[in-house]
Amino acid sequence: MIFRMAGRFVEKEVEPHREAIENQDFDKVVNILRKAGGEGLLGHSVPEAYGGLGLDKISKGLVGEAVGKSGSYGVAHSNHTCIATLPITYFGTNEQKQKYLPKLASGEYIGAYCLTEPSAGSDALSAKTKAELSADGNYYLLNGTKIYITNAQFSDTFIVYAKVDGTAFTAFIVEKDFPGLSLGPEEKKMGIKGSSTRSVIMEDCLVPKENVLGEIGRGHVIALNVLNLGRFNLGAACVGASKYGLELAISYTNERKQFKRTIAEFGASKEKIAKMASRIYAAESLQHRTGGLLEEALGDLYNSGDHKLIGKRMMEYVMECAVCKVFSSETLDKVVDESLQLHGGNGFISEYRIEQMYRDSRINRIFEGSNEINRLLIPGLLFKKAAKDEVPMQEIVENAEKELGNDLKSEEGDLAEERAAVTSIRRIFLALAGMAYNTLGEKLEDSQETLMKLSELAIQLYATESVVYRSWKSIKRNGIEEERMKENLAVSFVHESVLDVELTARKLVSGILSGDKLKETTKLISAELGTYSSGDIILRNREIADVLNEKQRYTC
Repeated sequence: MIFRMAGRFVEKEVEPHREAIENQDFDKVVNILRKAGGEGLLGHSVPEAYGGLGLDKISKGLVGEAVGKSGSYGVAHSNHTCIATLPITYFGTNEQKQKYLPKLASGEYIGAYCLTEPSAGSDALSAKTKAELSADGNYYLLNGTKIYITNAQFSDTFIVYAKVDGTAFTAFIVEKDFPGLSLGPEEKKMGIKGSSTRSVIMEDCLVPKENVLGEIGRGHVIALNVLNLGRFNLGAACVGASKYGLELAISYTNERKQFKRTIAEFGASKEKIAKMASRIYAAESLQHRTGGLLEEALGDLYNSGDHKLIGKRMMEYVMECAVCKVFSSETLDKVVDESLQLHGGNGFISEYRIEQMYRDSRINRIFEGSNEINRLLIPGLLFKKAAKDEVPMQEIVENAEKELGNDLKSEEGDLAEERAAVTSIRRIFLALAGMAYNTLGEKLEDSQETLMKLSELAIQLYATESVVYRSWKSIKRNGIEEERMKENLAVSFVHESVLDVELTARKLVSGILSGDKLKETTKLISAELGTYSSGDIILRNREIADVLNEKQRYTC
């Protein structure tokens, strides 16, 4: 119901004003945001006690997906509801929550998040913005500049990070009318033009001491953990935009005729459509899976004042949130690129919606932490957990190395080959993680080339497992005839994933091994994955495309 309501809101209130939004009519953007607040769409992550809906993380993700198709409005909306509001939701005092959350939920206040600085991007904790206590002890004086701040032009509250006395990284709630706060000029961007992006400048900005958010010196707990939820939310928005990009491709190829046939009828077009759909299905699957995990961890903490426990629970699924951000943003880029290609020359013309989507999509691989930074997070956190004995890594790796290349225990029933492929990908990831650690030792941390490839294997594992077991469970519950589409989408995705995994794995070992050891390991990788056989992949992809062309939209 919340998904349908959000979708109707976008169709009725946002899409008719797309041109005005693109032309930076920020009054229009604010007006729409306030209407969204009136519908409850800004308060999904605000507890009911403070005027919100207090929805679960899956429902929150669905709202993000619904507004994701709207481009720059969706950026403004999601930024407000997530990283600009959640710091107060989870780390504010009761007084701060009572003062700000009802207004943020209703849209009376619009929020922004201020972390990035001219010299502090990915290395956010190297920020130079300072906070010093005033002589009378009632205020903190903030000095510094934050850049690329979404919603800056029309925000009422800013979550600002500064170092108290130059060392203690701390979060503050800063209001737009506090003396000493000003804005830089609007940035001239390639895309998401309807989302205001400005610098926020503080020159002896007076912030009441009661506006310290969380504990002094513990701002990193808020900054990094809230960004984790932001990455999950960004992934949801990218899934929604991907579905819309696919829908545009389907619509155009069914209308455009060449050689007396619609473009949709050609085999090459069908393959493109099917691959886009299977990748979207994978992104959707891992997003919903992660939403369930986050809800298990955080669902009972909306009204908790235990900030230490909140921080600990948020940290549990850092890797999964990073996967959501990376996989879903790259899915969107692949979809809009292929959709534009299917539009031909028309795709390059601004009259066609796909042109704007192509420009808007590119930012998603950069903000909320670049995809490269997020990729490095994934294996880095795994090795840190192993070092703390939180994961029995050595035992797991040794078992994987022993099993690599050996015959798998034969799976039976539906998607048997695909379930076996998941096991193979897991073996390869774990075996190569151990191999990289044993070969490079302490130098592994500096071998980003190796870590990036390990991360890609982990991402493919999480995505493939999510796809296969979602489909398998659906088939067991509803029968194969009812879930033929899910079976085809799963097989199509796994077919591509296995090829990608083998190529990535071979690149990885070529970078750290040589001679006989390299030859032996390469053979084991090929032996492990070579048994997978999807079969009839052209027919399956054509069947996927035929269903989508009939429905004129993404469906599974």
